[in-house]
Amino acid sequence: MKRVSDVVFALVLLLLTAPILLLAALTVLVTSGRPVFFGHHRVGRHGIPFRCWKLRTMSVGAELVLVTNPRLHAQYMANGFKLPLSSDPRVTPVGAMLRRSYIDELPQLFNVLNGSMSMVGPRPIVAQEVAEYGAAAGELLSARPGIFGAWAAEGRSRPAYPRRTELELEYVRRRSLVLDLMILMRSVPVVLLGQGPDA
Repeated sequence: MKRVSDVVFALVLLLLTAPILLLAALTVLVTSGRPVFFGHHRVGRHGIPFRCWKLRTMSVGAELVLVTNPRLHAQYMANGFKLPLSSDPRVTPVGAMLRRSYIDELPQLFNVLNGSMSMVGPRPIVAQEVAEYGAAAGELLSARPGIFGAWAAEGRSRPAYPRRTELELEYVRRRSLVLDLMILMRSVPVVLLGQGPDA
């Protein structure tokens, strides 16, 4: 049932948001060239790696900048494997707008269609984050990562690790279609409000 609802929901959302996605993709192409889409390597269900698709919001070669800049990398690690939008020099002006509105994440609907993601589940993590879950990592990875999730539904109040670990594992242990619907409803105002500069 969950897989069927994922596919139906993703198809409906793609149809509704197609004009927005097309306009955003053209804007990225015109303002910063190719590639328009970026597939970040994440750890999926059962530990199988996959590419989590987004509209490209950073300058080309942004991952190399993170690796070669010790100060930036230290900030990335200290901030829960991400950089605040307001202090990330790799993000383009258009990219910042797309991130604040979550429009950059619309391509993840294709991840839902190909089965690498679900509409609701723990947010996909990078390989370095697996250690944050310790002995419960296998439990976390028993679920498909999701576009929406218990931690993501906290919006601008999303906590850092280790509280994030607790929220994601609590969802995995209690997951059901009813809980998914509750998370989707909680996520509506989060999406409408958008991300803050420190997200």
